[in-house]
Amino acid sequence: MASNFDGIVKKSKDVSLSWRSVPAPQRGEFIRLFGEELRSQKKVLAKIITKEARKIQTESMGEVQEAIDMCDFAVGLSRQLYGLTMPSERPNHRLQELWHPLGVVGCITAFNFPMAVFAWNFCLAAVCGNSVIWKPSPHSNECANAIKAAWDKVSADYSDLILILEGGNEEAISICKDKRIALVSATGSTQMGKEIAPIVSARLGKLLLELGGNNAAIVCPSADLDLTIKGIAFSACGTTGQRCTSLRRLFVHSEIFDDCVNRLKKCFDDLVIGCPTKQDSQIGPLISEESYNSMQKVLDSLKKNGNEVIGGKRLEIENPEDYYVKPALVIVEDIVDEMLSETFAPILYVKKYNNIKDAINMQNNVSQGLSSSIFTNDMRESELFLSESGSDCGIANVNI
Repeated sequence: MASNFDGIVKKSKDVSLSWRSVPAPQRGEFIRLFGEELRSQKKVLAKIITKEARKIQTESMGEVQEAIDMCDFAVGLSRQLYGLTMPSERPNHRLQELWHPLGVVGCITAFNFPMAVFAWNFCLAAVCGNSVIWKPSPHSNECANAIKAAWDKVSADYSDLILILEGGNEEAISICKDKRIALVSATGSTQMGKEIAPIVSARLGKLLLELGGNNAAIVCPSADLDLTIKGIAFSACGTTGQRCTSLRRLFVHSEIFDDCVNRLKKCFDDLVIGCPTKQDSQIGPLISEESYNSMQKVLDSLKKNGNEVIGGKRLEIENPEDYYVKPALVIVEDIVDEMLSETFAPILYVKKYNNIKDAINMQNNVSQGLSSSIFTNDMRESELFLSESGSDCGIANVNI
């Protein structure tokens, strides 16, 4: 692997040196053509995502659209790479700020968004004058090769701007260690982030991490429960609970707790679980046996400690090698240890609350702060949730 990796880095470094001299608007034109190619192949690319990542077709189509949207955004950005001109205290002298390309960017992506996350990284890196070495998840090499083929079709002499490094942990660590790779952008579990951060930091490299989430929603007495249940079900069960923004924890006001839980049980029972290539399927299988075993280990621990677990069993559907599961509802009286960490599977913890401030504190009382939601028709509650004393998350949603 060492010689192959060294060759990839050298090739990426070489193309970055010529690419950076291309005017930014012209770099944007390449990205525009890339976006048009993705548009023309949208259905084909979505089928590859469904095949490898096991996402239902509508989610796969949405993911390709994300990549297309990113191209559109980056094209606009290619004409807005501004610097500043500032007054100086010296006479007859001016200060000018110029932004320069970093060089080679290492991009490590996860299986659950095998194309979109790469597009977020590549489109911005490319219009800013950088090349990218992409290490996709071993579960999604075909997705990576399809994106690479689309780029090769429009990139003329700059096909090496995307170079793919297939493999697992060893290859990811090689990217993190190599001083020639100026920035490492990695998407994955919190544990993965903890392991690679010291490696990149040891060489004073730049690091961009997009890790897991332990996301919560608060359901208030005034909430529109028809809207709320749909939102909860999609957030908790979409992509089979394998999104960093998947809903993990639900805090429901005691006045509507029983009604909300009963509606959720029915909604979970009505979900169509099946082969992701079928048009009517709403949930596909987990990505692997390892993911299934991780889910069952958590559910067994919860049951052992006396928590009510509804669902979570494996379902025999289609290919016996696939791991289809019934999404699990876990009714808890108190905050349990399992709630404080992310299990990448469709497990939703449900707990009562009586005071909105208590619910917000419980939502915030985890180490992850990615996304959050409140369902309410009371403007005072929504404004509190969005205030400095409210949701401590990067994304705070109201009624969605």
